[in-house]
Amino acid sequence: MAQKLTIGKLRGLQQCATSGGALAVLALDHRQGLKKAMRPKSPDAVTPAEMSTFKQELVAILAPAASAVLLDPEVGGAQSIASGVLPGNIGLIMAVEATGYTGPAAARRSRILPGWSMVKARRMGASAVKLLVYYHPDSSAAPDIETLVRQVAKDCAREDLLFFLEPLSYSLDPSLKKFPSNEKRRVVVETARRLVLPGVDVLKAEFPLDVDLEPDERVWAEACAELSAACSVPWVVLSAGVSYEIYLQQVIVACRAGASGVAAGRAVWKEVVELTGQERLDFLQKVAYQRMERLTALDNALARPWTEFYSAEEVDENWYERY
Repeated sequence: MAQKLTIGKLRGLQQCATSGGALAVLALDHRQGLKKAMRPKSPDAVTPAEMSTFKQELVAILAPAASAVLLDPEVGGAQSIASGVLPGNIGLIMAVEATGYTGPAAARRSRILPGWSMVKARRMGASAVKLLVYYHPDSSAAPDIETLVRQVAKDCAREDLLFFLEPLSYSLDPSLKKFPSNEKRRVVVETARRLVLPGVDVLKAEFPLDVDLEPDERVWAEACAELSAACSVPWVVLSAGVSYEIYLQQVIVACRAGASGVAAGRAVWKEVVELTGQERLDFLQKVAYQRMERLTALDNALARPWTEFYSAEEVDENWYERY
C-alpha cells in the first residue's frame, strides 16, 4: 500500500521527478573532492569563484537533460538561481551537510553545515534537501548518525520539505581501501534497513557491491533486489566516481531490480575538470549532455516510479486549517 505524503513533500517529489515518476538527478554538490580534481597539487588554491563558475557552466548545459539538480549552499545553489542557469522547471535539491567528516576513520561523524538549515533551504525555494552521512552499522558512531538523521527528518517535517538521505559506507579497518564485495553488500543493505527512518523520503544509495571484485551481473541483480526489499522508500543509485560505461550497466541492473532512478555525478562530467574554454563546452554539449539524456531515458523506461511508493494525503476544502 502506498504511503501518504504531505502536500509540500509531494510537490517537491513532483518537481524532482520526470513525468513518468523516475528520478534523474544531476549531482553537482561536490566541494572538497572537486577542489582536488581541479587542482590536485594545490586544492586549497581553488577559489570559490572558480568552483562557482565551473558549476554554473555544467548546470547551464546539463540541467535540461535531468529532472533535478543537486547543489551545495556555498558555491552552487544560490549562484545558479541568481545567474539564471538553473531552469525553473528543474527540481533543486540542496545539500545540508558540511563536507567531510569528524572523528576517527572507523567512527566517522557528519554534521550540518554551520549557518545553514532546512528553514533556509525551504526559504530559497529548494524542492528538497540531501543529507550525506558516513555510516557503518557496527561503528561506535552509528547511534550518533541515526540521531542526526532523525533530527533532519524532524526539521524537514516541520518545513514540509522532501528529504533525500545519502549514506556512504566505510570499512572499520582503516588499512583496507576497499571492502570485500560481500561485506559491502551487507553494509549497504543493512544501512538501508536501519537508516531509512520515518521522515526519510528518498534513499541515495551506493551500488550494493564492488563490481571490480564481482563481475557477474546476475549477482549484481540479486544484490540490488535485496536492497530494494530492505528499503521502504524509493532509492536512486549514485555514481560514486565510476566510469560512465560501468555506471550505465549498474543503472540498468539497479532499475530492473527496483531502483527509482539515478543521482549521476562524476560519471557524467568528470572529464571536463581537465578541460577549459571551448574544449570544455564541446565536451559538455556533445558528450556529457548525451550521457545525462541517456540516463534519464533509461530511468523513464526501467525505473520503478515513485508513485508506487507514495500517494497524496487526504485533501478537502478545510485542509489548509490543519496544515
